Amino acid sequence: MEWDWNFVWQIMPTLIQGVKITILATLLGSVLAAIVGLGIALARRSPNKALSRTVGFVAEFIRGTPLLVQLYFIFYVLPDIGILLPPLVAGVIGLGLHYGTYTAEVYRAGIDNVPRGQWEAAKACNLSAGQTWTHIIIPQAIPPMIPALANYFIAMFKETPLLSAITVLELMNQAKSVANTYYRYIEPITLVGAFFLVISLFSVVLLRWLERRYGKIER
Repeated sequence: MEWDWNFVWQIMPTLIQGVKITILATLLGSVLAAIVGLGIALARRSPNKALSRTVGFVAEFIRGTPLLVQLYFIFYVLPDIGILLPPLVAGVIGLGLHYGTYTAEVYRAGIDNVPRGQWEAAKACNLSAGQTWTHIIIPQAIPPMIPALANYFIAMFKETPLLSAITVLELMNQAKSVANTYYRYIEPITLVGAFFLVISLFSVVLLRWLERRYGKIER
């Protein structure tokens, strides 16, 4: 089968729509993963053993099961108990919860990396727990986390094709729809790979710049 540039330009608008949904799902999923991850990390540091162990068990369960299974559960099983979510919302929740359990470990390592003297200095200055976290610990803990968080961001982007399993019209789903309609696979599937490669490379460059710009802190 020969490459057909006319067909490429014909299907490009459809694939661009898929790219937009893919990027949107990745960005929203990343925000949710960052919030969920921080919440899990803080909960696991709680002096309340019941809370810490329960959250730890849930996090390990989510991390130990495939993302695809979780997406199916959220989209196809939850409606049986009255929780019906739009495909994109279900996909974002699935991505956010799944990767939130991984970012939680990144947060934990970053927080543990803050010198104990910083905690003692905050206590000596009579700072509240909230002030200690927001003004002392978090600003020092986050910059070293940037490389690991960046890797998870890129990994999440590459896993968005799984959202096609729950009918999200992201890039891969759009490409499969076009391919099945015209019985031509070489152009749409090749373009999917090209889009993922270009956006991944752009993300790597951007995130490496952020790492150089904000990844080091003075102590």
